[in-house]
Amino acid sequence: MPAVSHRGRGRRTINEINMVPFIDVMLVLLIIFMVTAPLIAPSVIDLPSVGKAARQPDQVIQVILGKNDRLEMKIKDQTTSLPLKDLAAAVKSAQNTSSDANPGASKGNSAVVISADKNAKYESVVKVMDTLQRAGIQRVGLSVQLAN
Repeated sequence: MPAVSHRGRGRRTINEINMVPFIDVMLVLLIIFMVTAPLIAPSVIDLPSVGKAARQPDQVIQVILGKNDRLEMKIKDQTTSLPLKDLAAAVKSAQNTSSDANPGASKGNSAVVISADKNAKYESVVKVMDTLQRAGIQRVGLSVQLAN
């Protein structure tokens, strides 16, 4: 029921909103935030950086995803075209060949880098990453080309 004032003749309603309770609530909230803000400890997030690897990979296996989901695997200067279902086996055999050629190297120390065409679907890139992960390949990265 609206408030009624008894000034002068007749009864008249007050059309303004009473701001005092609103201001009281806001001041209480302000005091609560001012008291609790210094008590909150800022958390530190340890983001990975580029140069954090313990040792450099023995070889880099580049998986190139071209237009129309065409896959190529490039090791040094040798490029082979292959379907997605054969990708994991080909990368595993390339890693094993690398560890056989370098007896001192640890098995699986080959880095796999996925380079995708800018017109390739994101879904295709995720499928390639998923295929490599399910095969147990540890070091998988994405190639990023910065715009000039």
